Formats: sequence, structure tokens, C-alpha cells
Amino acid sequence: MKLASLNEGRDGKLVVVSRDLTRAALVNDIAPTLQAALDNWAEIEPKLQDRYRALNAGEVSDAFDFEQNDCASPLPRAYQWADGSAYVNHVELVRQARGAKMPESFWHDPLIYQGGSDSFIPPRAPIPLASEDWGIDLEAEIAVITDDVPMGVSPLAAEKHIKLLMLVNDVSLRNLIPNELSKGFGFFQSKPSSSFSPVAVTLDELDDAWRDGKIHLPLTSHINDELFGEPNAGIDMTFNFPQLIAHAAKTRPLGAGAIIGSGTISNYDRSTGSSCLAEKRMLEIVTDGSASTPFMRFGDTVRIEMFNKEGESIFGAIDQKVSKYPGAS
Repeated sequence: MKLASLNEGRDGKLVVVSRDLTRAALVNDIAPTLQAALDNWAEIEPKLQDRYRALNAGEVSDAFDFEQNDCASPLPRAYQWADGSAYVNHVELVRQARGAKMPESFWHDPLIYQGGSDSFIPPRAPIPLASEDWGIDLEAEIAVITDDVPMGVSPLAAEKHIKLLMLVNDVSLRNLIPNELSKGFGFFQSKPSSSFSPVAVTLDELDDAWRDGKIHLPLTSHINDELFGEPNAGIDMTFNFPQLIAHAAKTRPLGAGAIIGSGTISNYDRSTGSSCLAEKRMLEIVTDGSASTPFMRFGDTVRIEMFNKEGESIFGAIDQKVSKYPGAS
């Protein structure tokens, strides 16, 4: 099943979307918003699935053309957005770039930070920032949305709480990160609002690409219409999503609608490219002694998308332009 939220009101208007992303249908009679559906998923999900099957069969009389530009993030705001860093080879490179040694514990104890979840940017809206000097970077990722997760859940039990998958652009401001982290209190200013794909999908939409708590498909990123990277999300993922969820829920329950991110997709095989500029710059430093790739500037564009084995877009595309925040001096 594929779901989206039209960009209406603070929490959007829930629609089911056809498998080929061409048609949609309102589901107000079932659930007005995605959060409302997740709050009572066991009862609501079968009804949404019935409407989804009817939509794909051409049996919904009031279906309409689906436009990704009309979408908010599937959850326009969320009670919880926690982003992991499951590709530890990426963590190692980025820490090396800022002269920070990586503890050995990172290989067996997941990293997660708690992001701002009150103001997600729609997937086709500009990324508004006040200064290019902040070191503007994309981070192409995958995220899961859960139902209610009990505190202390095991990784084995955590997978059943994954209800939806989506893509992420976790925007990072690289030049603000070193000073902020040096205070020993984590990210805040260096992590502005994130964006998510137009469509969220249930696990069965991935067929055999979803296994072992991972998506085994490439995640494609373009910057200014040029291919930047397409690393495989199922390769070199040190911690899978059930492990990340269990880590997040060790000392607290997670409420329905919690979003857990994978962190930047990264492969040891560097021929697949990167999912963020910081990684590419670090590889340039290792190879050439200095970074030659700049961070993003106003007017630059980023597109993040994932395709199935038939070459069809699964989640739609995050397609954005970096812009100067109108209130900036």
C-alpha cells in the first residue's frame, strides 16, 4: 500500500496512491490524516488496503491524478523523529574529516540523535536557509514509521512495529557541526528541518527487497541534475531498522507515528558514489590532500529517489532547491 498526505492544514489530508504513482483517492471516511491512521493502525490498515486494491483496479469513482508537488511529507509533523547512523563506515569518514577519533563502541552500539519534528519541509518545497557559509549538505536516507512500541522491545520483536517506509533528506549544516558537538550536548542548530518522500509505503511493496530489516536497493541522489550517488541501502548497514528501534526504545516507549532514520546511506564500494557531500569531500582529502567539491549554494537542486527492479519509482522523489530564507538579512 502507498500513502501520501496532501499539503492541506498542519497535518495534511491522507490519500491512498496507486502503485504506479499516477492516481490517488481521498480516505476521509477511513482516516483524515496519517497520524490518525497510525493511532489505530490495527483497525484502520485493512480498510486502507481495501481502498488501495480498489484504486489499483480502477474501481474508485472519485479517484484523481496524483501530483507529487501537492504533497507534504507523509507525516507533515511528528511526535518523534530520531535519526540513526547505521552505516558506520560513513561515520568513520565524517569524523575523520573533523579530526575526531571514532570509538570502537560505535561498531556495536548504535548512534541516534533526536531531531526536530515540528516543521518538516514538503518534498517538493525549497530548503530555506539563511547563509551559504553554514556548509549546506544533503543526506539521503531511509526511514521507518512505527506504531506504538513498548519500552525495552527486543530487536526480534521490533520489526513487527514497522508499518511504513519512506525516504529522507536529512539536511545538515556541516560548518556548524564541529563547534556545536564540541559543547558535548549534540546537534541542534546544525540540523535544520528534514524532508521526506511524497509517498510512504508498506513493507510488502518492496517484495523481496525488504529482508533482514533492511531495503536491498540502491538509493539514487542527483545534485543539479547530475548523478551524485547510488549506494545500495542493504549493503554495509551495520545496524538494521529493528536494532535501531530497539536502541531508541531501551528506556522509553515510542508512540505511534515515531520516525526512525537510517542515517546517510554509504557503501565501502566507493564506485557507487555517496549520499552526502561531507563523505565525498573526505574521500577527496584522503586521496588528494584537500576537498575540491563545494557544499551546496542557493539555487542548487537535490533529487533523491529509489527504484524497484523494474525501474519504477517506489516512493516518488524528494526534489528540492536550496533557497535563501526570506527573513534572512
